[in-house]
Amino acid sequence: MKRILSALLGPFRFVYRRPITSLMLLVLLSAGVVMWAPKLGVAILPPPYAQKVQGYADVLGAKAARLKVVLVSKYESYFNKPKAEAHHEEHKIVVTSPQSRDVTVVERYVCQIHSRRHIDICALDGGYLQEVLVKEGQAVKKGDLIFKILPVLYQSRMEAEQAEAQLAQLEYNNTKMLSQSKVVSQNEVLLLQAKLAKAKAKMDLAKAELNFTDIRAPFDGIVDRLHEQLGSLIKEGDVLTTLSDNSTMWVYFNVPEAQYLEYTIGLEEHKEEPKIELMLAGDRKFDQLGKIGAIEAMFNNETGNISFRADFPNPKRLLRHGQTGTVLLSKISKDAVVIPQRATFEILAKRFVYVVGEDGKARQREITIKDEMDDIFVVDNGVKVDEKIILEGVRQVHEGEVVEYEFSPPEMVMANLKNRAE
Repeated sequence: MKRILSALLGPFRFVYRRPITSLMLLVLLSAGVVMWAPKLGVAILPPPYAQKVQGYADVLGAKAARLKVVLVSKYESYFNKPKAEAHHEEHKIVVTSPQSRDVTVVERYVCQIHSRRHIDICALDGGYLQEVLVKEGQAVKKGDLIFKILPVLYQSRMEAEQAEAQLAQLEYNNTKMLSQSKVVSQNEVLLLQAKLAKAKAKMDLAKAELNFTDIRAPFDGIVDRLHEQLGSLIKEGDVLTTLSDNSTMWVYFNVPEAQYLEYTIGLEEHKEEPKIELMLAGDRKFDQLGKIGAIEAMFNNETGNISFRADFPNPKRLLRHGQTGTVLLSKISKDAVVIPQRATFEILAKRFVYVVGEDGKARQREITIKDEMDDIFVVDNGVKVDEKIILEGVRQVHEGEVVEYEFSPPEMVMANLKNRAE
């Protein structure tokens, strides 16, 4: 009984709970009855209104038919269109061999350029800066007067000591004349002679202190920035400028331990020293060659590098203190085994190649790289010159797979290198 009552009351509950939805359904149902009843021969509206409703129904029916045709054609063209077969043309597998030849390996190191001598020019005495005889950036010779300081105290002291020396000289001369006439003893002459020597020593000391106010260039060089101007009150030890000897430049660069050992062992075995060049800003190469002048005594524990110093002659004074650049160490590796970079691939920071054996199967092999150049690797071990390695189509090959390939001579391959390894 409850089920029957629930079934009978179901529509009423729906209308009660969803009044708006029920109203919209009622309106749509009424419109459908009014529009499509004439099609069934049932007259609901008066004839004038029935004709208008019938016209609207015919227009809607025509539009629905056209829409049906369009949708059906779109459906058929989409689901029944011919499927284009994907055609992926596989690249041809090209095989070549490693090549043995002499190669020039260039190692690059960032460097700092310093003058052979770069010192501070300081005031030895205090006073007013009386003369500045140089300009910033001017080249000076050894012994040239560059600054003059006016020391009132030292000038007065020198004049006083000079007067004391003149007085002692007169007393000595007079006593010496009296000694010759037997008026005074010889001991008196000796005392005045010692007094004269003491006065001259004091005068020379005062003159030397006064000469400290004349500041001269200790060597040939270039005057840098002037830190004090004319008329400034100078204290003893004040820096007036700096002087750089740029005739020879010291270029410092850091070398890893492996390269350091290779260099030192090469010297012990009397191998040819590397060619040392200097690259400046704008990829401009310095026109003078350098040589290793010194190696520091200890490694840097944080970086594992040791500092080298290369000495470069600088006749045109192009290089200046504080410049930066790149040192190029070029060495010739004789009978080195080289392969194209694009013949290799990397897995977990290790380099591999595919070697094709006599049975035609490709097998993966790890190689050790000794040096790297623009398009080639210098191989330390892993492959030999009489073996075949895959150059093109590395990604198409699988371990142990028999491959069909085309052999390209290594001479032709090396002459047409363009791409590096991936």
